[in-house]
Amino acid sequence: MFESVPNGDAIFMKWILHDWSDDHCTKLLKNCYNAIPDDGKIIIVDSVIPMEPETTNVTKATAQADVLMMTQNPGGKERTRDEFKSLATKAGFKHVIFQCFVSNLWVIEFLKN
Repeated sequence: MFESVPNGDAIFMKWILHDWSDDHCTKLLKNCYNAIPDDGKIIIVDSVIPMEPETTNVTKATAQADVLMMTQNPGGKERTRDEFKSLATKAGFKHVIFQCFVSNLWVIEFLKN
């Protein structure tokens, strides 16, 4: 996945980006960008850390996952909305849509155009 990604109209990734550093994610997303047509998209399912501190169970679970990522995957982490947008922009995507939220997971679309 860091060398190439199979072509497709859309690419679905669940619990992938939180395993990797920003540099690795950018490389993976650039490969995805090159593998989809101009009207293609990447669909991501991952946790999103809120910008403001919260004490909800969802936020606590996401924070615990963040600690797990730090201990198990060097460079891995849970990200905020702004961090996901930054990754998308670095990879060349023009639009980021946070579609829906279930439990502590978001469905996020990175659109090429």
